[in-house]
Amino acid sequence: MGATGAGPGELAGVPRPRGRDLDGPELESFVAELADRPELWIEHVRHDASQRSYRELLSDGHVTAWLICWMDDHDTGFHDHDRSSGAVAVVSGVVREERLALGGEPRNRIIKAGQTFHFSASDIHRVRHAGEDPAVTLHVYSPPLLRMGAYAVGEDGVLVRHSMSYAEELKPLGRED
Repeated sequence: MGATGAGPGELAGVPRPRGRDLDGPELESFVAELADRPELWIEHVRHDASQRSYRELLSDGHVTAWLICWMDDHDTGFHDHDRSSGAVAVVSGVVREERLALGGEPRNRIIKAGQTFHFSASDIHRVRHAGEDPAVTLHVYSPPLLRMGAYAVGEDGVLVRHSMSYAEELKPLGRED
């Protein structure tokens, strides 16, 4: 899907390496460049109090890019990205990223407008809306995001992974009974 005259699967004028998957720092650089080009994605910003709004901006054989809009209580729950590394740019508002840590509280950080971060395919994290104003984030994945794992804690305290398609909305899973 293109924007502002871009061809299928292209975002005009946003350079990225061609013909290979990207690593975390390359993804972070790419998402930062995309954030600096609001004319490519601003028309897709839509806020819905009941759920995150999201839109695929780019998909080719090596990279996917998404726009996600956040409001109060929007939360992905803990998840991984299967085979895909990724990077996020916060273009407005504030989100909180939490990384799962065994034997203690999740490691968390606040990411504000203008900031970026990246993660590996094996990282288990969650992203939540933080702050009072709606937030907008851009996400890029390489290889393209096809599957994810969502996590819940079983009755016995065991962490359980649920495989899901990228097309399903990530939400916190309830306790496994």
